[in-house]
Amino acid sequence: MTRDEALALMHEHTQSPSLRQHMLAVEAAMRAYSAKYAEDPERWGIVGLLHDFDYERYPNEAHSPTEEHPSWGVRLLRGKGLPESLCRAILGHASYSGVPRDTPMAKALFAVDELCGFLVACALVRPSKSFGDLEVSSVKKKLKDKAFARGVNREEVRQGAEELGVPLDEHIAFVIQALRPIERTLGLGVG
Repeated sequence: MTRDEALALMHEHTQSPSLRQHMLAVEAAMRAYSAKYAEDPERWGIVGLLHDFDYERYPNEAHSPTEEHPSWGVRLLRGKGLPESLCRAILGHASYSGVPRDTPMAKALFAVDELCGFLVACALVRPSKSFGDLEVSSVKKKLKDKAFARGVNREEVRQGAEELGVPLDEHIAFVIQALRPIERTLGLGVG
């Protein structure tokens, strides 16, 4: 699957601008981490771009390991010939799927997923609405504020960095750097 095909699939199944924004952010973070691990940025980027493409239609509030998000989407992706390692990474980003995160790709996807959403929220409340002046210390302070971006699972942010084997501060800084070049695409940096 090419990036263009993945993007078309994401747009076909996702209407929400904020969810599209999230998947683009995760794609950028995955591409950045692929370089760190000397892996294929296209494969890693596609996993980031598609990890939540079925979430809007099949949100899975019951956390079923076999129905709705991400299982529904992975069945569709398998039918389109997406390699099994990519499918397993997508399944593994949802802890309730029961699929272990046993590859660097799977660990990176889990590690960047919640963090990307949180970093976008942090940038949006800055006067600049930008990642350009977003500091790790500000992000960590916001992580302690349970009322801020309350939908973000702070434990998964911490656990993701831990599973990746990267100190949380370093992980936050790395993902901020990965998002800076695409902030206009994400509708940021225009404040």
